[in-house]
Amino acid sequence: MWILVFFDLPTETKKDKKAYADFRKNLQRDGFTMFQFSIYVRHCASKENAAVHIKRVKSFLPEYGKVGIMCITDIQFANIELYYGKKNIEINSPGQQLELF
Repeated sequence: MWILVFFDLPTETKKDKKAYADFRKNLQRDGFTMFQFSIYVRHCASKENAAVHIKRVKSFLPEYGKVGIMCITDIQFANIELYYGKKNIEINSPGQQLELF
């Protein structure tokens, strides 16, 4: 399961820029990586694990701006087609994760 967090935050004032930077830093601390400039992704082993991270993202939402959170399956993520101009590129996804029970 993959969590996508996409956002459009204001950066007009110094306070806005700080809120933007803090939000990005919090995403990175929680294991999210940048997919595009305003889209961050994180792999989760289960729906329950994804719910924990979604709750955490909601806890540090900025006061202003728009934030979207979406979960997709591994298969859906693997079917994303990415292009640099007209050139098709492979998705640079994290390697296999080892789970210990």
